[in-house]
Amino acid sequence: MADLPCPCGRPDARARPLPYAQCCGRYIDDFDATPAPDAESLMRSRYTAFVRERADYLLATWHASKRPSRVSFDAGARWLGLEVRAHQVLDDAHAEVEFVARQRDATGRASRLMERSRFVREGGRWYYVDGDLG
Repeated sequence: MADLPCPCGRPDARARPLPYAQCCGRYIDDFDATPAPDAESLMRSRYTAFVRERADYLLATWHASKRPSRVSFDAGARWLGLEVRAHQVLDDAHAEVEFVARQRDATGRASRLMERSRFVREGGRWYYVDGDLG
């Protein structure tokens, strides 16, 4: 599974999707030792965590001021892809990432989630704060 393409779709230098282990897997599977280096990497790894239903990672990377008590997943939902449209560093501790995530629900109905997400850096780690749906 570590050699399969990462669900986030981040490309390597040859425009091929990076393997999970070289992409989001290093952040998700070893959160304590390897934090995401920037807001875009954190957003991509959170998308991958939704695909893999890793509530532990999602909660750990959600800022405490906005963190829900639990994360639930839609039964039968299938994530289809991620497009990062913009990554804006506002200052050393704040950034925004605009993205579109595609999904198909259990009935086969497709949808797109568009969001401009806000991130904050504390103690050397990036955290998802919240976002505006588009």
